Amino acid sequence: MTDAPRTPIAIHALVIGEALVDVVVRQDGTTSAHPGGSPANVAIGLGRLGRDAELLCYMGLDDNGTIVRDHVEASGVRLVPGSQSAARTSVATATLDADGAATYEFDLAWEISPEARPRIDPLVVHTGSIAAVMDPGAADVRRIIAEHRDGATITYDPNARPTLMGSPDEARPAIEETVALADVVKVSDEDLEWLYPERDATASAQAWAASGGPSIVVLTRGGSGASAFVHDGRTLDVTAPKVTVADTVGAGDSFMGGLIDGLWYFGLLGGSHRDKLHTIETAALEQILIRCARIAGITVSRPGANPPTVWELGEA
Repeated sequence: MTDAPRTPIAIHALVIGEALVDVVVRQDGTTSAHPGGSPANVAIGLGRLGRDAELLCYMGLDDNGTIVRDHVEASGVRLVPGSQSAARTSVATATLDADGAATYEFDLAWEISPEARPRIDPLVVHTGSIAAVMDPGAADVRRIIAEHRDGATITYDPNARPTLMGSPDEARPAIEETVALADVVKVSDEDLEWLYPERDATASAQAWAASGGPSIVVLTRGGSGASAFVHDGRTLDVTAPKVTVADTVGAGDSFMGGLIDGLWYFGLLGGSHRDKLHTIETAALEQILIRCARIAGITVSRPGANPPTVWELGEA
């Protein structure tokens, strides 16, 4: 990207949520295991884009926990002390259909250890998926977000998992409460169609953008591209690059990491910049979204949640 200096790397992102092992089951019956978890994938994406990120999660000191920790740290992400306090590390089984789309089943526990000690004063706090909905940890997530909101930009990806979140009626209150706390929301068309089956995804995204909560709501549509809805009524559409899809695991997470990184690049993160974010220029938003789509396209072109680095993007 051009026309804006990068914010100094000493200013960091705090990502809160699940870190686990994804077991991918393919159509031919073969399986493979990859470190995953939506928030963990976002943190890794930020680390690979050169950002200083730390991950507050809940996993064990077992073999799977070692795999996840090593994977996170290899991408330059710091694990918040106290995050490895679970009895065992959670597992998600992703069964792929003929198009590479994943259906998930989970063996998962989520809470935040009282011993967890994140660094103070993050520039941005991100959460999403199971962490913001599943008790007992969800209430602590919203508490931490509220505590940091004055000084940090809040970003959120609902990333709905119906097998864990229950019915839309059960999940909707927690999701809507977190949306109201967020400055930026990234959500898929599938998530909104599940949450609000009575209306199309575009109408639901527009409603969130006009709710008085987030400044920007970005709606992703897989291979059909993405749309941004700004609180003032502006709408922006971008197309997705044409790629050969290996699978879609982590695509939305890599898009989310790119979105945070792009806003960071343009100096729009942090509580002191909330007014600037609120009045984001259309040209800057378009540049950010085009790059996000490119990042997600690279991720889906290879197996598992494997977002690109700045070197792969030709930006190093």
